[in-house]
Amino acid sequence: MYNRIQDSFTDLQAYCDARGYKGYDPYDGLSSSFFRALPFISKNRTARLIWIQGFKKLPINLRPFFGIKEEYNPKALALFLSSYVLLFRKNQLEDYKEKIVFFSEKLLDLSSKGYSGKCWGYNFDWESRAFFLPKYTPTIVVSSYVANALLDAYEILSDEKLLKAARSTCDFILKDLNRKYDDKGNFIFSYSKFDNSAVYNASLLGSRLLSRVYSLTRESILLEEAKKSVVYVSAAQKTDGSWTYGELPFHQWIDNFHTGFNLECISDFAKYSGDRSFDNNITIGFNYYTKTFFTAEGIAKYYNNTTYPVDIHAPAQLIITVCKLGRLSECKKLADTVLNWTVNHMQSEKGYFYFQVRKHSVIKIPYMRWSQAWIFYAMSTYLFYAENDEPGK
Repeated sequence: MYNRIQDSFTDLQAYCDARGYKGYDPYDGLSSSFFRALPFISKNRTARLIWIQGFKKLPINLRPFFGIKEEYNPKALALFLSSYVLLFRKNQLEDYKEKIVFFSEKLLDLSSKGYSGKCWGYNFDWESRAFFLPKYTPTIVVSSYVANALLDAYEILSDEKLLKAARSTCDFILKDLNRKYDDKGNFIFSYSKFDNSAVYNASLLGSRLLSRVYSLTRESILLEEAKKSVVYVSAAQKTDGSWTYGELPFHQWIDNFHTGFNLECISDFAKYSGDRSFDNNITIGFNYYTKTFFTAEGIAKYYNNTTYPVDIHAPAQLIITVCKLGRLSECKKLADTVLNWTVNHMQSEKGYFYFQVRKHSVIKIPYMRWSQAWIFYAMSTYLFYAENDEPGK
């Protein structure tokens, strides 16, 4: 299986490299020059939601015809950066090191200005059911992935500006984001400076970063605030080990990859802090995750109660989760079965991976962030951990 994944990854790597790691995104519909030229529509929230969802759900890619360009996405670049760090650790090729330098510099250049610290947002306007965020408005999700990737690069390059940038992102999280508190003083971070949504995986991503920077700087405030957020989210875990996506009425679904994000972040918090008080949360959550979201034939289900659509995020996150939790050896059969199904059913002959397999159709548009960057990171993680047998690193 290792050799098959290596071959699949080589094809994927060639595809991404040939396109300079730029691409389209499922949610980039509002970047359309055609749509922006219609102010009476583009300023309407409902119209923006319909426009975005239309582009996301169409099985054919109409973006070139509506003035949407392939661009760098900061989160995609972060995932590629973390991937190349793993590849370099596995095989110290100069080309990999050059990629690490390139992605690091590009990400530093793309940081958003006017905030308390380094931070990043998506390269397109984004309308969700909870809020609207203009292009490059920083969020806790994008910022935490970028800062973590810069820390990965710091481990290879020993460039202090990378550590400084990641530490600066902690100031964005602690000073700029809103918080929702419980009656014990624990809290959940908001998604951005401009909303008050309570999304569990988003807050945990911020907590993970704070704890990782704490492990390097030993600033107690970082660990103290991170733990309060972890306590809040852990208390929201259901007795069966699951979490809903968030607290808003329309965030009450339970899905595959956000469950994986939660487990990965709590596990990383424990690693960086040395705090094992959340081990039971991880255990029951992991059992629920592995027994609920994957079929015997290797299909990664989207929701806890339905299979479709099969989204490339789900199999990718399984690999990342089992590796980061040090469970690859015990879950090797599951990981291999899911990866095998994914390669067989979701990889194009051109090397890229499809967005979603739906019940009666397949969306084959090669999104760079949502599809390629995530499976690129998952496969590089698999290849590194499977060969090096380094659980939890």
